[in-house]
Amino acid sequence: MPQAVDWIAHHARVTPQALAQVDLASGRRFTYREMNDRVGRLAAHLISLGVCPGDRVGFLAMNSTDIMEAVFATWRIGAVSLALNFRLTAPELEFIVNDAGPKVLVIDQDFAELASELRELTDVPHWLSTDGRGGQTPYEDALAAATPLAGKTVRQPLSDQCMLMYSSGTTGRPKGVIISHEMMLYSAVHAMAFAGVNADKVNFAVMPLFHIGGLNVFTCPVLYAGGATIIQRSFEPGAALDVFNDPALGVTHFLGVPAIYNALKLHPKNGETDFSRLECALAGAEAVPDAIVHWWHERGLKIQEGYGMTETAASSCMLPRDDVPARVGSAGKALMHCEMKIMGEDRQEAAPGELGELWMRGPVITPGYWNRPDANEESFVEGWFRSGDIAKIDAEGYVYIEDRLKDMYISGGENVYPAEVENVLYELDAVAEVAVIGVPDSQWGEVGCAIIAVKEGHELNMADIAAHCETRLAKFKRPAHMTLTTALPRNATGKVLKFELRKSVPEQLDLK
Repeated sequence: MPQAVDWIAHHARVTPQALAQVDLASGRRFTYREMNDRVGRLAAHLISLGVCPGDRVGFLAMNSTDIMEAVFATWRIGAVSLALNFRLTAPELEFIVNDAGPKVLVIDQDFAELASELRELTDVPHWLSTDGRGGQTPYEDALAAATPLAGKTVRQPLSDQCMLMYSSGTTGRPKGVIISHEMMLYSAVHAMAFAGVNADKVNFAVMPLFHIGGLNVFTCPVLYAGGATIIQRSFEPGAALDVFNDPALGVTHFLGVPAIYNALKLHPKNGETDFSRLECALAGAEAVPDAIVHWWHERGLKIQEGYGMTETAASSCMLPRDDVPARVGSAGKALMHCEMKIMGEDRQEAAPGELGELWMRGPVITPGYWNRPDANEESFVEGWFRSGDIAKIDAEGYVYIEDRLKDMYISGGENVYPAEVENVLYELDAVAEVAVIGVPDSQWGEVGCAIIAVKEGHELNMADIAAHCETRLAKFKRPAHMTLTTALPRNATGKVLKFELRKSVPEQLDLK
C-alpha cells in the first residue's frame, strides 16, 4: 500500500538551500533545510507532550510560517492537524474543540483573551503560545530546547487521516471533515498538472490558513513541489500590491475570493503594480462578478474561477486560463482525479445542460465526517459524495454552479449557515419568527439579512440585534440588514419559502 511521504524532509535532502517560506510580518525567510529543522524540533516537542499517531494537534492563529511548521510537524509523527477558525467566538469553538479532542493547541498570542475563555470551556491538556513573528515565546523556547526529528517517525498509508477541518452544518452544528494524506497528495497533483505548480513557482498566501482554500489550493501544493510560499499575516490590499510588484519575490500563484480581487482593484496602488509575473490568479469560494473578471482582463490579468469544498480538499474543478473571459461564470472543468455528475431528484443522471445536484467521487473526496454517522449516511451514496450544490455540466464539460441546495451563503469567503444565525435570533423575546438569507454586498459578496416577524407588543431594531449577536456569533455571521414582516411566506407544509425572500428582499432594500 502506498505510504505517506514527508515532503519537507525530502526537499531538505534534495534542495536544502531552496527557499521554502517567507513570513512577511516578521521578515523571516526559511530554506527547506531550515524549515525541516524547525518542523523536526516541533515534532520532537509534541512527542514529549505525549502526542501519539492519530492524536489531534490544533492551531488557532493568524497566518504565519509557524502554522505551516505545526501542520508538517503534526504529520511527521502521524498525528492529525486541527485547523480552528480564529473568527469564531469561544462558545462557537467550544463544541469543535471538545468534539475533536486535541491533545495540544498552538495559540497565537493575539488571541490570548479568546484562549483564556476557551480554557474554561475545554479540557485540552497542553497549550503552546506563539506570536507568529519569531519573538521570545513558549513556542520558540520549545523549538530551541528540542532535538529535531529528521523525518517521519511512523509509516502511514495514504488513506490515513492527516487533518480535521470543521465546516458548519445546515442545522448550525459544525461537522468535522476528515482529510487524508491521499487527498492532500492528489490536490498537489492537480495544482501541478492544471496550474503549472513546480519547484520554480512562488505562492502568495493571504487567505486564512485555517481554510482549506488558503492552505491547500496553492500553499501546500507549492511546498509539495519544492517551491516557495510567501505568507501575509492577514490580507491588506496595499501591502499585497507591494508584494506583487516586487521582482525579488516573484509571485507566480495567488488565490483570492472576489472581495479580495475587488479590494485590490479599488486600491490606488493598483495602477502602478506590475502583475506580469503572476501566472495563475485563481478565485474561489463564490462566483466572481462578471464585471470584475472583465476589468482584470483589461488590466492584463486572467482570473480563473474554480470550485472546491473542504470535503474535496478544495480540488474539484478549475477554469482553464485560455477560457478567460470567454467562459466567465463557469467554474471550469472537472480535474483529473475528481469525477463529477449531475443527479436529478429521481436519482437519475441529468443530461448535459440540465440542472441537478452535483455528485463527486475520487481520491480528493473526504472519507467522511468526524463522529457524524448521520451526516455520512446523508452525504454518501454508493461511493459518490453529494455536494449539496445545484449545478449543470454542458456538452463540453464546463461546470456551472447555479445555486445551493442548502441555504448557505458566503460572506467574504466565509460560509454562513442561516439556521445557526436564526437559532441565535430566536433567543430574542421580540422575535416571533425569523428567516436569514444572504443578500448582495459590494464589499463582502454577500451579507446576512434577517427577515423578522415581531411579536405583538414588542419592538426590535438593528441595534438590538447587533448587541445580542456580538458575543454569540462571529462578526461575519451577524446580520447586516433587517426587515420586518407580519409573517414569513410558507408553503403548504409550513416550510419557509426562502427562494421568494431571496427575490423580494434585495429589491425592497435596493440591493443589487
